Amino acid sequence: MKAIVKMPPLASQGPSLVRRLAVVALAASLFVPLPSHAINWLILQGTEPPNSPKTFRPWGFVQLEYQSTNGTRLQAGPWQGQPMFANLIGPQKDASSEWLIKRARVGARGLVPGLPALNYALAVDAGTNAATENATSVQLIDASLTYSLNPVLRLRAGQFKTPGSDEGLQPAYRRDYVNTSQVVNQLINETFFNGDGAAPNTPNRPNGARSIYHDIGIQLFGVLPQGGKQWEHTYAVMVGNGNGIARPDNNAYKDLYLYWSTERIFGGKGGKRDGLKLFGWWQQGMRTLTEAGAAAGNYLRTRYGGGAVLRHKRYRVSGELIGAEGMIVNGTDGGAVPGHLDNAGNRLASYNLLPDGEANGWYLEGGFEILSNLELDLRFDRLNRGTESRATERRFDTWTLGLQYHIDTRWRLMANYQWRDAKAPGLTNSAVPNRILDGFDDLVAVQIQAVY
Repeated sequence: MKAIVKMPPLASQGPSLVRRLAVVALAASLFVPLPSHAINWLILQGTEPPNSPKTFRPWGFVQLEYQSTNGTRLQAGPWQGQPMFANLIGPQKDASSEWLIKRARVGARGLVPGLPALNYALAVDAGTNAATENATSVQLIDASLTYSLNPVLRLRAGQFKTPGSDEGLQPAYRRDYVNTSQVVNQLINETFFNGDGAAPNTPNRPNGARSIYHDIGIQLFGVLPQGGKQWEHTYAVMVGNGNGIARPDNNAYKDLYLYWSTERIFGGKGGKRDGLKLFGWWQQGMRTLTEAGAAAGNYLRTRYGGGAVLRHKRYRVSGELIGAEGMIVNGTDGGAVPGHLDNAGNRLASYNLLPDGEANGWYLEGGFEILSNLELDLRFDRLNRGTESRATERRFDTWTLGLQYHIDTRWRLMANYQWRDAKAPGLTNSAVPNRILDGFDDLVAVQIQAVY
């Protein structure tokens, strides 16, 4: 049995389309562009620019999306002929083509009046996404205070992004693709369940919002002294609840997060500063399944990874390796929609979880600015899931071709085409899982974004 550390509890916090649009419209008139002062995501999102005099900086963005697959139905198994869950558009998963307001986020940040060493960050979201699905129509995203003793020692407390995967750390409005990679989305963006899906006649649906790479806790972080301005070494140590956003803590165990990055700065400034960054991270915590049955109990969840990001003038290249142990999301019964009965009317499809499972994967991507406002992007990512046995192993390979057009400083249009392939490498091609996975469709995604 793996050892864990039991720590004292930290404090925890406990739709109509018209309503969501109203929230955005109300704040839109106040919005100003949100400047960035570094490519270091921890510093960028957790602190204010040096010597900033502002105590209130409203900001926000809206993303309108269209995503579509061919809607191929299940080609084998007990649910043959029914919709294939993987070919439906998330987060609602009720159609194979859909327009939606993906994110409608508003927030404010700045210095606390009279306390220049203390800054705050607040944000809520009213879009249709992983933060609001299975939760509230207007969701609290960020709520934190940061005390900066000096550049080396900063303390942040509240709800905020955890130190970890570089792709997960990027702000949603700064991402280069409409969808994150499969490996990051499935292994790092945590989904929470009450059971493992083995209990009969229950869909085992998620019991709340996904983590969206956030947690509630306390973080010590900073930039270490260096010999000059050409190097930047950043560290972070965080203790969190391990329950994502705005969720009550359901056990006394805490998650531990560790992060380190070293960047060689080539020049420039702002969010597109040129440099080569190497990074590594590790996180571990306990998860509690409460559904009655053999799977009820505590399970250790561990995630770790490392990689590099190179930005130089018109080019960008980045890659990351990721490993995972415990609490591996494992698709649905027969690839069907959770809650749907099989064709014989005897069995209800459910979400599945591998509490003691293993997984790994990686991504490699790059971008090239064809023109000052037009960028071409390409990414390959692989997810190996359920690798502890030949029966459970599934491999997902995804190529994503993307185009970004910056209409002006506020508006951006993105178009992606994803070639998606999946297989059960430990089984024969004629096995039912591989016949089901043969129906895994490609995906088209278009997004228009307005930043205020």
